[in-house]
Amino acid sequence: MEEKLKIIPLGGLEQIGMNITAFEYDGEIVVVDCGLAFPEDDMLGIDLVIPDISYLKDNKEKLKGLFITHGHEDHIGAIPYVIKDLDIPVYATRLTMALIEGKLREHMLENDVRRIVVSYGDTIDTGNIKVEYIKTNHSISDAAALALHTPVGVIVHTGDFKIDYTPVIGDPIDLQRFATLGKEGVLALMCDSTNAERPGFTSSEKTVGKAFETIFNDYSGSRIYVATFASNIDRVQQIIDAANKHGRKVIVQGRSMVNVVEAARELGYLSVPDKTLIDVEQVDNYPDEQLVIITTGSQGETMAALNRIANSRNKRLQIKHGDTVIFSSNPIPGNEKAVSKVINELSMQGANVIYQDAHVSGHACAEEIKLIYTLVKPKYSIPVHGEYKHLKAQARIAESLGIPKDNIFILESGNTLSLGRDSAAITDKVKTGALFVDGLGVGDVGNVVLRDRQILAENGVVMVLMAIEKDSGEKISGPEIITRGFIYVKESDEIMVQMQEVAGDTIDDLYRRGIHDWNKIKSEIRDSLSSFIWQKMKRRPMVLPIFIEV
Repeated sequence: MEEKLKIIPLGGLEQIGMNITAFEYDGEIVVVDCGLAFPEDDMLGIDLVIPDISYLKDNKEKLKGLFITHGHEDHIGAIPYVIKDLDIPVYATRLTMALIEGKLREHMLENDVRRIVVSYGDTIDTGNIKVEYIKTNHSISDAAALALHTPVGVIVHTGDFKIDYTPVIGDPIDLQRFATLGKEGVLALMCDSTNAERPGFTSSEKTVGKAFETIFNDYSGSRIYVATFASNIDRVQQIIDAANKHGRKVIVQGRSMVNVVEAARELGYLSVPDKTLIDVEQVDNYPDEQLVIITTGSQGETMAALNRIANSRNKRLQIKHGDTVIFSSNPIPGNEKAVSKVINELSMQGANVIYQDAHVSGHACAEEIKLIYTLVKPKYSIPVHGEYKHLKAQARIAESLGIPKDNIFILESGNTLSLGRDSAAITDKVKTGALFVDGLGVGDVGNVVLRDRQILAENGVVMVLMAIEKDSGEKISGPEIITRGFIYVKESDEIMVQMQEVAGDTIDDLYRRGIHDWNKIKSEIRDSLSSFIWQKMKRRPMVLPIFIEV
C-alpha cells in the first residue's frame, strides 16, 4: 500500500496570522513557518496568540526541521515560545534569520537553537523530504517560496508573495523556477490567498516611492512622520531615499523599528547615506522642514511609538500644529477602530494626516495568483493564508483555471490531508487551537479566564465579605458589600443596603436550616444576589463571597 504524504495545517487557516503547517511522510515531519496572531478585541489582557503545537510535541522524535518563508510576525513570532519544546533546527534566509535571532536573544534562547542560513536555490535534504528555497517578492526582503520534493510528488508552498518586476531591494520573483517545476510536474500548490478577492495585479513597491516624492514636495515646510511596519525594509529604504533627496535627517522610533533597521543595515539590505540617521536627542538641533521620523504604530497599537507621540507620552517628540503624519499601511482587519482613533487624535492636535495612496500590498491579487497556477500546473489546489472568504476566492480562481472541484481542498486547522500520487482525501483531524500569551505566562490563561475578564470588564464585581468564627463556623460580622466597576457607591446607598440585606437574609436562612458548609453558603449567596441584581438592574456582575476565619 502506498505511503501517503500528510499535510497538517496547525494554524493560519480561516484567520490572518498564526501560520504553521506540518508535512509528514513515513515517520518524518518538516514544519513550515511558526507564527503568532494578535489578540482580538474580546481577548482582554492578552498580548499574543500562538498555535497549540501538541501534535508536534507528541511526535517530537519525527521532527526534522522548521523552515521559515519570511520574517513577518505571523510566520516567525511564535518561535521563541515553542522552540524549547521541539528541539528542531531552524532554516531561513539571511534577513529572516537575523530577525529570528533577535527574538531568541530577547528570550535568552540564542545558544539553545540550531540555526542554518539558506540561500535561494538551496535544497535541504531531511531524508524523505527535500525542501527547496525559491526567490519571491513580498513586503519584506528575503521572502521565499518552498518546493517540497516528496516521494509522492512536489508540493509548492508560495509563502506570502506578490509578483513585483521592479522591487526596491533584490531581484524579481523567480518565475522561471516555478515554470520549470510546473513542466516537471507539481502534485499540489499551497498558495497565498490574502488578496484573492482583489482583481488585477498588486502595484510595485516602487510606486510608493513616487507617492513619497509627491508628499515630500507638497509638505516641504513641515516635519514629516511616517508610520509603517518595522519589517517593511523596502518601504523604510524609500522613506530614507526621499528624505535624503529633500535634505532631511531621519529619526527612527519604536523598539522593533530600531532593531530591524540595525539588522538590515548590518546585513546590507538597507542603504543609509552617511549622517542621514540622527538620534532623537538631536531633534531640537534641526528645523522642522529638515526632519523625518520613521515610526511604528501604523496599526494604532496602544504602546507603539506613534500612539505614544500622539498622546504626549514621548519625552522628545510631540505633535505640533502643521506636522505631517503619513500612515504607510492599510489597517489589518480588526484594527480599523484603533487606527481611526489615532488619526483623530493627531488631527485634533493640528497634524496633516495622510492615510491613503502611501501603501501597496505585499500580497498577490487575482491575476498574479492565476499566473502562478498557470506556471505551476498543480494537480491539487490547497488555498492557504487567509480567512475563509479568501480561501474560497482562491478556490474559485483555481476552478476557473480548469482544476476539478474535487481536487480543490479548503482545509481547516487540524485537518489531515493525505496525498498520494493519484489520490487526495481528508483522513483525520488532530488537536489544534490557540494558546494565549499574557505577560510571562504562556497557555495559563484559557477561555474560562477570558470569560471572567469579559464579565468583569462589562459588569464589574460585587464582593460579599463576612467574618466567621473558626471553630464553630458562626457569623461574627458582616456581610459587607464591596463593589468595583458595578455602581458608583456614593450615589447608590439604597441598592447597597438592599444587596447587604439579601446576602444577610440568605445566610440567616441557611444557618436556621443547620447548613454551615462554606461552599454551600457561598453558592447560595452567589445565586440569590445575582438573581436580585438582575431583577433590580438587569446587570450580571461577578459575585464573589469571601469568608474570613477569625
